[in-house]
Amino acid sequence: MREVLSYSRRGARFTPNQAAAWAAHQEKWVIPDEAVDRPDFAWASWFGREAPLIVEIGSGVGEATAVLAAARPSYDVLALEVWRPGVADTLWRAAEAGAENLRLCSVDAAWTLQHLLGEASISELWTFFPDPWHKKKHRKRRLVDADFARLVSTRLVPGGTWRLATDWADYADQMREVLDAEPALEGGVVERWSERPVTKFERKGLEVGRDITDLRYVRR
Repeated sequence: MREVLSYSRRGARFTPNQAAAWAAHQEKWVIPDEAVDRPDFAWASWFGREAPLIVEIGSGVGEATAVLAAARPSYDVLALEVWRPGVADTLWRAAEAGAENLRLCSVDAAWTLQHLLGEASISELWTFFPDPWHKKKHRKRRLVDADFARLVSTRLVPGGTWRLATDWADYADQMREVLDAEPALEGGVVERWSERPVTKFERKGLEVGRDITDLRYVRR
C-alpha cells in the first residue's frame, strides 16, 4: 500500500435507505476487501463471465456509474470507491438502472491496478472529479501524477481510453502536464462527454463558478 493516499476514508454510518440497499444488494455486487487476498481471486468469478473491463476510480454515490454501466451491458464495470455510504447509494442506483454488469470494491485504486489487474486488461478507465486536494501542502496526495499515469498506460489495452474530469483549474493543468508527458498516451482536453450524467457534485461546482474540464487520452 502507498504511504501517501489520494483519499481519506470518511464516516461509514448508513442512512436507513443506504442500509436497506446494502442489505439487498451487497452480497451480489460488492467484492469484499478480504476477497482480493485469496490465492484463487479472479474478477471473472465475481462478474460471472469473461468480458471487456471498464474501471471507474472514485464512483462516489453512483449517479454517473449506474447509468453508464447500464448502457454498456457487454462490458464488466468495476467501480472502486472507498466511501462505504457512497457504495450503498450506488447499489440502489444500480438496481434501479438494471446495471447487472456492475461490481464495487473499496480497495485502494492504485494498488488494485498494480496488483490485481494485468497489463492490457482495461478497455476504458474513468476518473471523474477525483479529490483535488486543493491546499498546496496536500497536492502530493493527488491521484493523477506521473507514476500513476505510467501505471495506467500499461493497464489499458492498445487503443484503450482514459476519461477524466475535474472542476479545479490547477488540477486540470496538472493532469494535462502529466498525461502529455507520458509517451504511451495521447490526447488532451475535449468537449464534455455527453454520455456522462451531470451529477449533484458537478452542479455544485458549476454553481460556484468553477469550469468543468474533460480530458480524454488513448493508449498508443
